[in-house]
Amino acid sequence: MKILKSVFAGLLLVCCLATGNAYANETRANSQNVKICYGQGRETDENNRPIGALDAQERYCGLSAFFIGEKEDKTIYLTFDEGYENGYTGDILDTLKEKGVSATFYVTMDYVKKNPELIKRMIDEGHEIGNHTTTHPSLPDLSDDEFFEEINKLEQYISHSYGYTTTTLRPPMGEFSERTLELAENMGYKTVLWSFAYNDWNVDNQPGQQAAYERITKATHNGAVYLLHAVSKTNAAILGDVIDFWKSRGYAVKPVK
Repeated sequence: MKILKSVFAGLLLVCCLATGNAYANETRANSQNVKICYGQGRETDENNRPIGALDAQERYCGLSAFFIGEKEDKTIYLTFDEGYENGYTGDILDTLKEKGVSATFYVTMDYVKKNPELIKRMIDEGHEIGNHTTTHPSLPDLSDDEFFEEINKLEQYISHSYGYTTTTLRPPMGEFSERTLELAENMGYKTVLWSFAYNDWNVDNQPGQQAAYERITKATHNGAVYLLHAVSKTNAAILGDVIDFWKSRGYAVKPVK
């Protein structure tokens, strides 16, 4: 698919040059690669659903992008980003097992290579492994070939090491473009962003447990895609209580896949 796409793009450029439309084609290509630095924002609708996520879902859903589920979807899609291990993932997995909940873990190559026992446990306990790229770059900055390498190299490593195939992608830093969404789609990937994230990633400035619990639970909404960082001591400590809150409100807690 990648090779065919590149050949088609080359033929299209030749045709454009022949008809004097090269500039128009270049302008269109550039507009498709405008970098989006995504965040869901604070503004919500009458159903507590973030306006930023709703707008993005409407705009990019045709490119296999996922920011938020349907209004009637009584589901919390729970995801964790794993750039490096900070000693809390085992506790998080313990809590998920205790509560009978599965989640999606977005991992980088460095994380996978350094933590094989955790990756195996995630798979064995029914969690989804998501692709967070090989080296954690800003995807719109990459060429088509570099993009393919970033995703495929990690996919192949996980497949050969664990017999598991990744099918969802989280762009590092939430940076994407229409071009990267299309490239991911052509590789068979759904690009997953989020409808909730907060400042939990700074290990030197962790939010207090009560404040974090209130921030997370007050943002609850139908079809929510929660991004939590597994390096957070606070997240690990309050996760069980947060899951209990969601379940008490009738929500199912699931991975994205």
